Amino acid sequence: MAKASIRTVPVPEGVDVALNASSVTVKGKHGELTLDVKGGVNVSQENGDLAITPRSSARNEYALAGTYQALLRNMVHGVTDRWEKQLELQGTGYRARIETRSLNLMLGYSQPIDFPIPDGIEITTPTQTSIVVSGIDRQQVGQVAAEIRSLRPPEPYKGKGVRYLNEYVRRKEGKKK
Repeated sequence: MAKASIRTVPVPEGVDVALNASSVTVKGKHGELTLDVKGGVNVSQENGDLAITPRSSARNEYALAGTYQALLRNMVHGVTDRWEKQLELQGTGYRARIETRSLNLMLGYSQPIDFPIPDGIEITTPTQTSIVVSGIDRQQVGQVAAEIRSLRPPEPYKGKGVRYLNEYVRRKEGKKK
């Protein structure tokens, strides 16, 4: 097997990696994440780095090696520096605040929306119109941010709604007389 097929993930100091036959556990100052390794890849630890190699020269196993490299890199980043997504509220009267383990949103509906905060996720509201979702699992942070955004996605005529920070919303021209 060619040396170029080996993919590596650097592991910084302060991060502990435990390798089992079918899983990899990464532990850092912010928490611990576990990934089940299935399919045609081998994960080993060499010179302090994680090495991901395909078991054969099949094309899909090279693709799996790249996928596992990205997943492991995201895990290492998450336990050292947390992942973060920022949302902003655009619209008159739109505001957010944190109550006990729930996010209270006023989004122009007749009733406020209480969004329960899942375990492993931290949500803060620096201002009434901004929301910061953070955690160690990149997929979970993105999923929670997308669920909050889906409660009132930005509409194309006035631009009101929940959007990611600096997200461009293409505006449509209104009705003409």
